[in-house]
This record gives sequence, C-alpha cells and structure tokens, in this order.
Amino acid sequence: MLASLDRVVKYFGDKLILDGISAVLEDNDRVGLIGANGIGKSTLLHILCGKLDPDEGEVGISGGVRIGMLEQNSGLSRGRTVYAEMQSVFAEERAVEAKLRGLEAEISAAPVHDEGYNRLCEEYSRLSAWFEAREGYQMDVRIRMILNGMGFEEKSDELPVSALSGGEKTRLALAKLLLEEPELLILDEPTNHLDFRTLMWLEDYLQSYRGGLLVVSHDRYFLDKMVGKIWEIENRKLIAYKGNYTKYKQLREERIRRAQKEYEAQQLKISAMREYAEKNITRASTSNMAKSRLHQLENMDVLEKPYDRVPTPHFQFTYSRRPVKDVLSVRDLKIEVGLGTEKVTLSEGITFQVQRGEKVALIGPNGVGKSTLLKALLGIQPQEGDILWGANVQTGYYEQENRTLNQEQTALEELWGRHPIAPEYQIRGVLGQVLITGDNSFKKIGVLSGGERARVALAVLMMEHANTLILDEPTNHLDLQSKEELEKSLVEFDGTLIFVSHDRYFLNTIPTKILVLSPDGLTVTNGNFNDYLAGQQRQEAAAAPSEKPEKKENTSFYRSKQARAEQAKRRARIARLEEEIAASESRISELEAAIADPETGADYERLTALCAELEETRAAHEAAFLEWAELSEEE
Repeated sequence: MLASLDRVVKYFGDKLILDGISAVLEDNDRVGLIGANGIGKSTLLHILCGKLDPDEGEVGISGGVRIGMLEQNSGLSRGRTVYAEMQSVFAEERAVEAKLRGLEAEISAAPVHDEGYNRLCEEYSRLSAWFEAREGYQMDVRIRMILNGMGFEEKSDELPVSALSGGEKTRLALAKLLLEEPELLILDEPTNHLDFRTLMWLEDYLQSYRGGLLVVSHDRYFLDKMVGKIWEIENRKLIAYKGNYTKYKQLREERIRRAQKEYEAQQLKISAMREYAEKNITRASTSNMAKSRLHQLENMDVLEKPYDRVPTPHFQFTYSRRPVKDVLSVRDLKIEVGLGTEKVTLSEGITFQVQRGEKVALIGPNGVGKSTLLKALLGIQPQEGDILWGANVQTGYYEQENRTLNQEQTALEELWGRHPIAPEYQIRGVLGQVLITGDNSFKKIGVLSGGERARVALAVLMMEHANTLILDEPTNHLDLQSKEELEKSLVEFDGTLIFVSHDRYFLNTIPTKILVLSPDGLTVTNGNFNDYLAGQQRQEAAAAPSEKPEKKENTSFYRSKQARAEQAKRRARIARLEEEIAASESRISELEAAIADPETGADYERLTALCAELEETRAAHEAAFLEWAELSEEE
C-alpha cells in the first residue's frame, strides 16, 4: 500500500467539500480522479500530499513513500538554466561524485603504506558502490532522454527558466518530476500544453513507470489509455470504479440504474407498510400487526435517493441559410506572424477544399500556425494566398481564450448587446441552456470561471445561427460532462465544421477529415484521428524495409557514391563501438570484483592502480556509448 484516506471530511468555511472520503492507493495503481469543476478534486490531492489537513478522518502514507505532485510551475527556480534545473534532482549524487573526485586526488597523493591510505580506499569503494547503485553514471543520459521526450530537444541547455513561457514551465516541472521518480506520482491536468508527439511519449513513459499514479485529467483518451481505476467525486462522496474511463461510464450508468430501482422498490414497500399501519392500527384484530409494521419501519435502513448528477449544459447549433456545395477553397496560402524584419513564415503552400457538411479537424505541432490559419480564413489576420468562401456561407467563430468576449460586461449584457432586439426571455433561455443562471448571469465575464466563460462563448455561437462553425480548441476549460454534451451537439449539427483541437477523444468522435499542418505545408487524411494514426503507422511500416541491409541495394542507385561510402564508414564505426562497449563493460565488472576482494585491500599499490583503471574504463565506456547513440540515430 502507498497511501490511504479514512473517512476524510473537509470544510471551507461552513461549506462541506468532502464528506467521509475513504480510499486506498496500492503499489503500481493507475487511478484517474474525475468530477465536475469545483467539486473538490484538487482539495483531495492537497490533503493526500499533506498540503491541507482534513477536518476529520485520517490520511495514511506508508513509510518511505515519496509523493511527487505536479502543479503549475511547481518547484522551479527562475535563476537556474533548463539543464541546471534538471541536474538539481541529482544534488546528492553530484555531491558524492565530487567527493569521489576528491578522494581520488587524496589517494594518489597519500603514501602507499600510510595508515590513512586504507581508510581512503575503503571510503572510495563504499561511495563508488553507492554512486553506481544510484545510476550516477547515467545522470546526464536520463536528463537528456526526458528533456527530449518532453519537447526540449531544440531548447538550449543554457536557456534560463525565467525565459520560458507558462506552458514550457509546466512541461519542465513535469520533466523534473518524472526524473525524481517518486513512489507515488500525482498529476493535475498533465496533458495541458502538450502536443501529440510529446503526449504520446509521456503515455509510453508512464506505462512503464515504477510507482503509483494518481491523475486528474479532462483528457478522456489519456484516461482510457493510462488508468485501471476511476475515482469519481460526486455529491461530496468518492465512488471507485474498476476500469478505464470508457468502462467507468458503463459501470456508472449500471450503478445508477440499479440504485434507482432499489430505491423505488423500497419506497413502494414503505408506502404499503405505512398505509397498512394507518388503516389497521385502531382495529383490535389487526392492531398488533400494524404495530409490527411500524416497528419495522422505525428500524429499516432507508436508502438515500440516488444522487442526480449536477445539471449539464445543453448546446444546440442551428442555421437557416443553406450554403452552396463548395463551402471553402484555399490555395497556396502562406501563414506568417510578426511584422517587418521580424516576420516569420510558419507554413506555406497550403491548399485544401471544404464541402458542405464536412467536419474538418486541423492538427499539427504547437507553434505551427493552426490558430493563425483559422484567423486567416476569417480575414482577422491577413495572409498571402487565395481564400474563397462559397455563396450563402455564414461563419461563426469560437476563439480558444474567449478574448472576443467583453470582460467588463455581464453574460446577459454580452448576448443582449449582440442581439438587441431579442426578447429578454430568449436571451435568458439560451444562457440557461449553458447553465449561466441566477446571479451568474449578472456577473462580469472577467470574474467568471474558465468553464463559465467558455459556455458563454458557446451561447454566443448558438445565437448566431451560422451554417459554418470555426472553432479553436472548443473543449478547453470544459469539464468532462460539458465536453460530451458539446460533442453530441456537433455530431448532430448538419452544417460545416472546421476546428482545431488537441482532445483526441473529440478528434475521434467529430471529424470526417483531418488536415495536418506542418512547416512544409498541409496534408489531408480522410476519417478521424485513429484513421490518421493508422495511416502514419502504415507509412512507417512501408518505410521500414528500406532500412534493412538486404534492401539497401534497391535504393543505393539513387544515392551518391560519397553518401554510400559515408554510411559504410558510419556502420563500421558503430560495430567497433559496440565491441568496445562490450569489452569495457566486461572489464568494469572484473575491476569492481578485484577492488572488492579483501586481499586487494592489503596491496595498496595494486588497489590504487585498479581504482585508476576503473575510472578510466568508465569514462571510456561512457564516451563510446554516447558516440554509439549519436551514430545510431543517424542510421
């Protein structure tokens, strides 16, 4: 067992947040924690980490278990460089490494038969064994692997942390936490700010992580792939389900249906017993039986009415004007940002068409210009190239950070200002559909939560009745239930849809076509995200045989004589390095065994020579390994 919660209760002021929460995290558990926004998920995580104390109940952490929790920009020092920040994880190992270098100098300077010489060698042997057991010689390799996986391969090691964006700092904090390898890893929305490449690397890394994982995420695809249990906080209680997110939805529906039937059956029984008692309590012949019924009612464990889930928003997108078949034609579009001498081209040669009723997803790495492309289509941001919209096309735009909303207006004023002749009941009705009701409709948009602002922006879109919707990350800030309701509405929408999203569940549900934007241009794949991935895998499989030696004859004709000679030279060097690495590993084992031999300790000259040779062999092994890794990547 890693950790446990026993009847935990937590209040904020007089508001009850968590009521009698009990749960256990076992070794190697993979748990997804879900629930509506503001339900208490982060509160539970902070209690588990010891950052908050429960008002009642107990939190148990097994001895020696280290808990690492990812929060925004957590644990970063602005004064360090990116690489130094990662190196700080190995502060103890680096201190021991410095001590080993110092001992080497002392051993080489001490007289061989001096009384302290043996103590120095024993200390060196002890520290060296500790350092190797902690994989000290692999520190830089592990740092580089995780930095590259988390998307920092193109960042300078000397770049200061203070120069990173907010999203980059979160990624670096996650990279550092992965390097620390706590026994219990707690991640709060780890998939934010990650592109598909980095996200897939993280999933692969976490699947082989040696420890427990507790994750809060609105990424349903991530939850499906990563977790084997779901903890749901609902009505201040925690309910556990076995399985991933898809399995949880099935089990939850079954549980609610079963609980409702049991509740209704008991209510019927209670009603019948009470009615019998009332009719027969005054009759001498049936009085005892009536009293027995009343006694049974007093001692009955009355089931609580199954909790009705927090209301979910309802989205509905309609239009009145039908556009022509060819909705959009784009040709030779160049995406640029910046002005004058600072102008940068993100992508060019972009050509594609969209027809009426198509649902088109635009994907690609961060920073390639996806949002800029959407703005170019709308004329918000001028670009070079041809953009032709068909007749009768009416566009509606959702901006991912909702900057099109007036932060100083209330939700009611925002919609009414856009539709001044609409009756108040209609405006309130639309806001009610997205759960902006009561006092919230009179709050300024700037003070609403991210999820509330997103729902206001979607309400604005609903009232525009556009036949072509252009959406930039529409699921950002929405909780799981709101995402699923939005998906349903967009599946039912028979208009045209062009959108950017990193939500892979959303990308599998909605699109009929995938546009992949890169610095080299744009490619088109029919189908959803899984179809796109399958196509990528087929391409990789088709390309794989060309890398086999027996197939090289088929492609060598197209390469220059110099290129073939360089490849042969590189392969010969790789083979020699592999021999050197194997030989050095064998020699390191022999030297370590010899140094550990008690007879060697009595021969000071031999011990000194062995220690010196061991360090030289390790250094040569590391240099050969790094060269081998670099050359292998070029193959």
